[in-house]
Amino acid sequence: MNPVRHDSLQFTTRRTFLSGAGQFSLGAIALQALQGTSTAMPVTDNPMAPRVTHHAAKAKRVIYLHMSGAPPHLDLFDYKPELVKHDGQNCPDSILKGRTFAFTTGVPKLMGTPRSFKQYGKAGMWMSDACPNFHTIADEITMVRSMHTDQFNHAPAELLLFTGHTRQGRPSMGSWATYGLGTENQDLPGFVTLISSGTQPSGGQGLWGSGFIPSVYQGVQCRSKGDPVLYASDPAGMSRNLRRRTLDALKELNEQQAAELGHAETVTRIAQYELAYRMQMSVPEVMDISKEPAKVIEDYGAKPGEASFANNCLLARRLVEKGVRFVQLFDWGWDFHGTSEASGITDGLTKKMAETDKPVAALIKDLKQRGLLEDTLIIWGGEFGRTPFREGRTAASKVLGRDHYPDCFTLFMAGGGVKSGFDYGSTDELGFSVAEKKVHVHDFQATVMHLLGFDHERFTYRFQGRNYRLTDVHGHVVKDLLA
Repeated sequence: MNPVRHDSLQFTTRRTFLSGAGQFSLGAIALQALQGTSTAMPVTDNPMAPRVTHHAAKAKRVIYLHMSGAPPHLDLFDYKPELVKHDGQNCPDSILKGRTFAFTTGVPKLMGTPRSFKQYGKAGMWMSDACPNFHTIADEITMVRSMHTDQFNHAPAELLLFTGHTRQGRPSMGSWATYGLGTENQDLPGFVTLISSGTQPSGGQGLWGSGFIPSVYQGVQCRSKGDPVLYASDPAGMSRNLRRRTLDALKELNEQQAAELGHAETVTRIAQYELAYRMQMSVPEVMDISKEPAKVIEDYGAKPGEASFANNCLLARRLVEKGVRFVQLFDWGWDFHGTSEASGITDGLTKKMAETDKPVAALIKDLKQRGLLEDTLIIWGGEFGRTPFREGRTAASKVLGRDHYPDCFTLFMAGGGVKSGFDYGSTDELGFSVAEKKVHVHDFQATVMHLLGFDHERFTYRFQGRNYRLTDVHGHVVKDLLA
């Protein structure tokens, strides 16, 4: 008997065998017999090969623009004249009762927005003076004003938004998308993450991790300055030919191990080594924004050779244009507590929006001009909202700020099968709760999966004896948002 095979079998318990049997486990076989079809995506030699979805997809790709820290929606999109009218008054006890806040105790003061609001676009969409470039895309977006979540701290709220669960270890939305769709360009990752403002999001790398599904579907973090992908370059002294010979030898060894043990991660390892080799040629080219026309660079406010959110927006367009399925942009600096001038909702918000709303507006216009917006879903938003009252720690400060607030917030979407120039949902007159058309984070996830061509209840991955999905056991598609 082969000693390697014998040792591996010796340490395989019945439970390990049954849980790792995947589609051939007794539970999976029984479930497939009951349903008549498999819930999993078909297995191929190439794990990133394009795949067929449950129904015709409206969106072929996604660009998710996450403002990490949670933008103050009441000072950007959700205009509340009654809150302005009662500015400085004590917050009603009836509203505070039973609620917990991150940094506020006692009886806080209501705070109307200091920003000026007007209506824009054919739908008369309310927006503030803090986001002048968003005014120009009002007719392209769907504004969802009735979002709510279960979490009021950054890390668990971001994990819930991107993985469907508040703890690390679940596959991220981008990983689910690439697992289900594959990729259109085998020389580039199917899922790319870009970070600006020098800080990773509070939820950490789990926001683009693959969790328990094969790691070939995790996001690849790229940089807009320096080497696009860390550790992808050939080591010093290694020629391209030697690199190829080394990978061929490793591939043979991994194929032998895959044939012996049948572990999915061994197949992933082969695919990742090959992708890294191809990426050494393709990634530097697609990440070089200096090749763009001067007018395009100016429109985005990008600066070739530097690291910025504007550069990342332009890179996102170049990546999806080349066939990348899911591009995730994280921009830190949206935690507007008012603990400093930079985190205040007057000058601080003005400066932060000046860095971001121009490239976002340029991205949407650029995609539309190139005929890509129709099947590219754009999402802009944070992980929760901000309170209609002053942050407790800064109540005596001249700098205005707001605390974390999960009960209602705003995000917007564009392209990819959603309505354009459309307002959805509303909050009450003081901005404390959703008044109509509630959209939970799981409903939002279900809608994104639907736009990508998946029934979120059937789109599952079997792990440890049960089927998992992005929406856990919740979520409904918000059909009113669909074009």
